[in-house]
Amino acid sequence: MDFNDTAEEAAYRAKARAWLDANAEPVDPNEPSGDPLAEREDDDMIRSAKAWQAKKFDAGWACITWPKEYGGQGGTTMQSVIFNQEQSKFKTPPPIYTIGHGMLGPTIMTHGTPEQKTKHLRTMARGEEIWCQLFSEPAAGSDLAGLRSTAVRDGNDWVLNGQKIWSTGAHFSKWGMIVVRTDPNAAKHAGLTYFILDMESKGIEIRPIKQINGGSGFNEVFYADVRVPDSNRVGAVGDGWRVALTTLMNERVAIGAGSATGGFRHLLKLARDAKRGGRPAIEDSAVRQKLAELWVTQQGLKYTGFRTLSALSQGKIPGPEGSIGKAVGAPMAQEMAALAVELQGPLGATRDAAATLHEGLWQGMWLATPGIRIAGGTDEILKNIIAERVLRLPPEVRLDKDMPFRDVPTGPPSK
Repeated sequence: MDFNDTAEEAAYRAKARAWLDANAEPVDPNEPSGDPLAEREDDDMIRSAKAWQAKKFDAGWACITWPKEYGGQGGTTMQSVIFNQEQSKFKTPPPIYTIGHGMLGPTIMTHGTPEQKTKHLRTMARGEEIWCQLFSEPAAGSDLAGLRSTAVRDGNDWVLNGQKIWSTGAHFSKWGMIVVRTDPNAAKHAGLTYFILDMESKGIEIRPIKQINGGSGFNEVFYADVRVPDSNRVGAVGDGWRVALTTLMNERVAIGAGSATGGFRHLLKLARDAKRGGRPAIEDSAVRQKLAELWVTQQGLKYTGFRTLSALSQGKIPGPEGSIGKAVGAPMAQEMAALAVELQGPLGATRDAAATLHEGLWQGMWLATPGIRIAGGTDEILKNIIAERVLRLPPEVRLDKDMPFRDVPTGPPSK
């Protein structure tokens, strides 16, 4: 494992840093950076994010790993990592393009038709249109293949009916990627089909969900006889599970462990600023022990991430070990926020920026982090992936895997 940039990587980093210095305001590393999970999805933020993405695109810094014909730079994964590392040191709009650029663009490149690639990828790369992912359903839980939204063929169109939930950004997205059931007589994994959906289509109702942290970043979306042209189908009819796996694999890379690895220095500062018994909290042995445990976990995540970067730099493809980052990082983020709230004593119960330490950053994070443990695969799903694909343990028993979906039980067994 080599932690140093090659000469080429160092030159690329210097070039990226010079452009960022000229086009963005640097972050003060000694000040809290604000809640990375806070909801800031108003019209001004959308306009700001679109302007920043267009500026990067025009200067050659957008979607670095995408092929040039799709609006990218034809660069390496390490170049993308380097740019993102440098960009994190500057004040930039929230990453509302993570779903499109990190998950759905790669899916269209892998499975889309030439016409779909031509129509969507360049505008996606420049940030002109925002995309959302429409997978989860109320009755399916973490079992995506158990979804019940349907699509029925009608001439050159498909007619969609059903409901999706936890659809991040659906309320400001122009396009979505949706998986629906097109054959209830097939086994549940075999009867699915994947579509590109115009979110302004007639029959779509989007209801933002009010979250415990005060935001409404994700939504429930209802479909009533929504017509989708067959030209918007991605992959073959009945091949939606395979296409969806491409999206899901990219999703876990896109989410990663970033929610935990960047905030430890701010937590350490809070421990110095907060008081316990009239003295800095960091002087308390129990606080120091907990900080040490979190720091060790963070270092483990850091060096696990370096293994992935080393593999990428050598042209290798990381395996399912990538699930470790989220399986460990998301709970760690929750632990950090819980400790930070506890250190503030009674003030931990309020989010008043003027009354709390660090402007209520940790209170917001404490309320939001449980959702990160669900997004992109629950703790249980990730542990199954690690157990089966990394440790090679026997797979979990799945009695309905080959059963026609219409015969899958949907309620308690009859007496």
